[in-house]
Order: sequence, then C-alpha cells, then structure tokens
Amino acid sequence: MDKQVVLITGGSSGIGKSIGTYLAEKGYTVYGTARNPQNYSDFNAFILIQLDVKSAESIQKAVSEVISKEGKISILINNAGVGITGPVEETPHEEILNVFDINFHGPVNMMKAVLPHMREQGRGTIINVTSIAGYMGLPYRGFYSATKGALGLITEALRMETKDFGITITNVAPGDFATNIAAGRYHSPISGQSHYQEKYSKTLKSINEDVDSADDPVKVARKVYKIINQESPKIHNPVGSFLQKFSLGLKKILPDKVYEKLLLNHYKL
Repeated sequence: MDKQVVLITGGSSGIGKSIGTYLAEKGYTVYGTARNPQNYSDFNAFILIQLDVKSAESIQKAVSEVISKEGKISILINNAGVGITGPVEETPHEEILNVFDINFHGPVNMMKAVLPHMREQGRGTIINVTSIAGYMGLPYRGFYSATKGALGLITEALRMETKDFGITITNVAPGDFATNIAAGRYHSPISGQSHYQEKYSKTLKSINEDVDSADDPVKVARKVYKIINQESPKIHNPVGSFLQKFSLGLKKILPDKVYEKLLLNHYKL
C-alpha cells in the first residue's frame, strides 16, 4: 500500500490527538497541528506543526509544508474546533464570529487549500469532524450547533461538486467524549439580572456532567480508521452512546414539537 499522509487540525489534545495516535500506530504518516506547537515539547505521538485555522496564510503555509516534506496529503481531517455556550440573545457578537471562524470558516479554508492538490493526484479523503449537536438546535448551545450543522451541510454539497475527482468527502459526528473541550469552551457572561440565569446555569451543569462521564475518544479514532478504509463511506457517521445515536433516529420520525419536548425534559427546562 502507498504511504498514506494524514493532516489533522487540532491534533495536540482530545479527539484530534486520539485520532492521530491511533492512525500513527496503524502505520500512517501523521501531521497534527496546533496554534503553538512549541508549548508541547514533550509531544511525541506524531509530528506537530504550526497552524491557526483562522489565518488563510497559516493554512497555506501548513499545507505547503506537508506537501513539501511528504509529496502529498492523502487524508485531511478537519478536527480543530471550539465550544461555546450561552443564551442566543446574550452571546456577544464577536464571540459568534469567532466560533464560526474556527468551526466553519477554518475547515472550509482547509478544504480549499488541499482540494487542488488532491484533484491533481486524482484521489484523497476529507473527513470533517462535526457533532451530534449539529443535527439539532440545543438550548444554550445554539451557536455551536449552528457551526457544526453548517459544516455537515457543506460536506453534503462538496461531495456532489467533487464526485468526478476521485476525492471522498464525509463527516464523523461525535457525541460526548472525555476530552478537555470544557476547559477551552467560551461561556457567555450572565448577569444577576439575566432572564436566563437559572436555566442556563442548570443546563451548563448538565453539559459538563455529560462530558465528565463520557466515553474514551479512541472510539472516534476507530470510526475514522474505518471510514478511511471503506470504499464508499456514508456521508454522515455519528459516533457516541446508544442514547445519543438513538436521539438522531427519533428526530427523523417524531413531530418537531414532540422532539422539542424530549430535549426540554432532558435538560430539565
């Protein structure tokens, strides 16, 4: 088998690190990215290079670096992302723009950067890491849901646009996994006068409890490995607990208001 070169954004921790480590152990040549790789001097799971998905210049530099060293990029995994919580009404607009820059515009610009190269080599795989939260508008996580939902829809569109180029484009949608995402998540500040204070606080506590008790992200890595080795993978590949995946099935068959009631009950709203 030809050498497979993988580029993973956001590879220094969490799901990205799990995917990179798993693929490196399977014999893939893996490049992960971090905004400040010098902060990970003890990192040795795979190669870390500098990349800021908010910078088009940084994206082009990282892609060129990998191609210069390895001659190709076989697989792009758009994993870099950030969490955000808060009432829609009270979330600062600059934070809305920031989360879309990282979770949506960043992956789009990464795909734009690698597509000419993949088209020239006649093959390639792009996997966008979305989220089960992207299939539904979750209370107090509306902007996170929106970014991941938008990335999932772009995946659908781009698959059809590139179908004649030998390029496979798909997504993997994790549920809750035990990562450090909560530490870097932006929380909208809520004053004592906010109409949302009590319910937002209750929902945030529930979200954090779900992450604390979640599964090992190696399950996402196994799913990615399976996708890479399938001749024709599905467009949408959710991975999570039985209940999380079951909820996606319920959303397809239940009336909207009934499904909304289930979410309200889950978050005790």
